[in-house]
Amino acid sequence: MKNLIVICLLILPLTLSAQKNEKANFEVSGNCEMCKKRIEKAALSVKGLKVANWDIPSNILSIVYHSEKVNLLEIQTAIAKVGHDTPLAKAPDGTYDKLPMCCLYKRTLE
Repeated sequence: MKNLIVICLLILPLTLSAQKNEKANFEVSGNCEMCKKRIEKAALSVKGLKVANWDIPSNILSIVYHSEKVNLLEIQTAIAKVGHDTPLAKAPDGTYDKLPMCCLYKRTLE
């Protein structure tokens, strides 16, 4: 009986925290492996983000995040700050201009 209580106490917090995790996918502009590293690093620097994987051919970032700690705007803003446009946040022109040549993607006018 004691072992059952200990197991329940260990598993219960894991199941409760898993319920707060959400998945999302959104486009992040970029071109290459250097972009991938920069985008994923920026995303993972945000507290509450658990997983970030940017797919180069599709330009889609797949994330798992703790929805009570962070929202999509905060994540996309962090990515934009390092030079990559997202649906909710545009990279500052000065930051975009400093990207390596291979990382300069075609920007849309807004």
